[in-house]
Amino acid sequence: MACFCPRPINLHTFRPCLQIPWLPRNIANPQHRLKRTRKFITIACQTNPNLNDNSSTEKLVVEPSNNKEASSPKDAASSSPPGLPELPNKDINRKIAVVSTLAALGLFLSSRLDFGVSLKDLSALALPYEEALSNGKPTVVEFYADWCEVCRELAPDVYKVEQQYKDQVNFVMLNVDNTKWEQELDEFGVEGIPHFAFLDKDGNEEGNVVGRLPRKFLLENVDALARGENSVPHARVIGQYSSAEARKVHQVADPRSHG
Repeated sequence: MACFCPRPINLHTFRPCLQIPWLPRNIANPQHRLKRTRKFITIACQTNPNLNDNSSTEKLVVEPSNNKEASSPKDAASSSPPGLPELPNKDINRKIAVVSTLAALGLFLSSRLDFGVSLKDLSALALPYEEALSNGKPTVVEFYADWCEVCRELAPDVYKVEQQYKDQVNFVMLNVDNTKWEQELDEFGVEGIPHFAFLDKDGNEEGNVVGRLPRKFLLENVDALARGENSVPHARVIGQYSSAEARKVHQVADPRSHG
């Protein structure tokens, strides 16, 4: 049988000042509180670690990245912010590239045709002088030299005019370095080259043009010859030329050469 003490012992003398049992656990154990905090931060920064989870939230994040490359140009253009101009699609860029390439190719070919004609080419296409005087057609006689810079420069223009009127007018090339043409040099009074002499169908000179001049001078004179005019519009015109006195005279290996 238990005994009851009429005067209880002062237990409060041994009671601690803080009563741990009723305090929160995070205050009672600071280390545990820090551990929970670190764990909470780690969980907050993690993505969903469960790779097999097929929840709708995961699909919303993954699907836009997978379908980004498969989206059409129209969708990309429609998704651009309002107020900004729409960028051209790949088809338009491809067409522009093709057109630019063709234009560059055409420019290259046209320039090649213009500047690829040499005096040697003109001489090969020219008619022999004796034959030109006897076929009943008007004739253009060009006195030139291979070393003449102005002659080389005007070669493309001469070629174009010749191709336009070759069926109506004779074109003759006489090289001033060839001693064979000394008599013709004196007859036509050649002092500078290139020297263009315009002859009617009977071989009579109607005018001449000397040196570097616009192509229209040659074109208009040849056109007048083709139409049978009694005179040419530019009968005596002189531009920048090379002196015929500086010609390099040499003997011709082939006396039959008309160049």
